[in-house]
Amino acid sequence: MIAAHAIQITPEILKLIASIDEFKGAWRALGTLAPDRLSALRRVATIESIGSSTRIEGSKLSDREVARLLSNLQIKSFSTRDEQEVAGYAEVMELVFSSWQNITLTENHIKQLHRDLLTYSEKDAWHRGNYKTSTNSVVAFDEDGKQLGVVFETATPFDTPRLTTELVTWFNEERDAARFHPLLLIGIWVVVFLEIHPFQDGNGRLSRVLTTLLLLQAGYAYVPYSSLESVIEQSKEAYYLALRQTQGTIRTESPNWQPWLVFFLRALAEQVRRLNRKVEREKIVLATLPELSLQIVEFAREHGRITMGDAIRLTDGNRNTLKQHFRSLVAHGQLRQYGSGRGVWYELGNE
Repeated sequence: MIAAHAIQITPEILKLIASIDEFKGAWRALGTLAPDRLSALRRVATIESIGSSTRIEGSKLSDREVARLLSNLQIKSFSTRDEQEVAGYAEVMELVFSSWQNITLTENHIKQLHRDLLTYSEKDAWHRGNYKTSTNSVVAFDEDGKQLGVVFETATPFDTPRLTTELVTWFNEERDAARFHPLLLIGIWVVVFLEIHPFQDGNGRLSRVLTTLLLLQAGYAYVPYSSLESVIEQSKEAYYLALRQTQGTIRTESPNWQPWLVFFLRALAEQVRRLNRKVEREKIVLATLPELSLQIVEFAREHGRITMGDAIRLTDGNRNTLKQHFRSLVAHGQLRQYGSGRGVWYELGNE
């Protein structure tokens, strides 16, 4: 059974939880951002989350390539492994955002999410939606792809079903009992899930999808608007170190939850800081932009990019006037310019 009673609540943990919960309350009371602004923030955060979460696991696609792929998701045909993984992650994220109230934490739902996550991934067709059948210890490689050694031994295929059942039962009972703060509970859930590593592949990506699901269910409604995956990608070494330090102790008499919980809460606090910065910048920018510039920026947010032709159709404005607005937006960092001559196009700058 999971010995969560051994959690040490340090002043730093208390402070981090308090700051995250303060923002949670402020977000609920915010009500100042219009729906189109919110949808633009969510679009950017979703692209960052998908890009970061798949790159943590070895994908090479940039956020711009992810954005391009997402605009063509309906084709349902993806040639590379990276594209297949991004497409699956995008669909599962959308499912979680739209239906989190209806996805109870059961083994069946976890298996379904795993199956959907790998739905386009040809190399994973044989195992998606099923627990692992062979060992999948976490291994470190050097730059040449040579194996350096096992970083962490995960649960055996034999023990996996029992340990996963125990974890799901424990989490649901503790959530109902409300003995622990939800953030501590979710943090422990994630690190134990990754210690079991119940599926042959896709465990890291699935753990981040489940983190988002559990945060939404715990009332952290701002989560879709700021990418936690991006924070983790930018502190990948600390992420793996914290996992290793805690995971090695989970099956002992006195597990050391501290390294992982501190990392997890710091990452959540950074996610909040980034969103807070964006919201504040939105308010300032929107209060000072001329109407034409505002329309241009909003179109770029909604569609990922804008051309002069788009701007003329959108605003019915004069080409020379619009050129001045584009120049000003680029100069102030609100837009970035690509291409030249007739092929010029723009995307958001300081998002």
